[in-house]
Amino acid sequence: MSSDDRWSAEEEDSQVSKLTRKARDSPFVPVGMAGFVAVVGYGLYKLKHRGDQKMSVHLIHMRVAAQGFVVGAITIGVLFSMYKDYVKPQFKNGTKK
Repeated sequence: MSSDDRWSAEEEDSQVSKLTRKARDSPFVPVGMAGFVAVVGYGLYKLKHRGDQKMSVHLIHMRVAAQGFVVGAITIGVLFSMYKDYVKPQFKNGTKK
């Protein structure tokens, strides 16, 4: 067996390289992840200042806000990719095919 056929840990993709490749392919995935982290951070910050609101209600509101941000980012990403793959090529060279 030659040395070229051996498995090397260096050849395996790291988490950072996988995330970088995913960000290049779908730029709205990291936007959704960043929004999720921002909403969770804001929710933790507001946890102390929620007043007389029940803990369960506060957590439900934060979960819905985080999920809404992620779903919105995914929706915008799908619309962007549809435009890029289907609409934009039809108008290439200034005329509709």
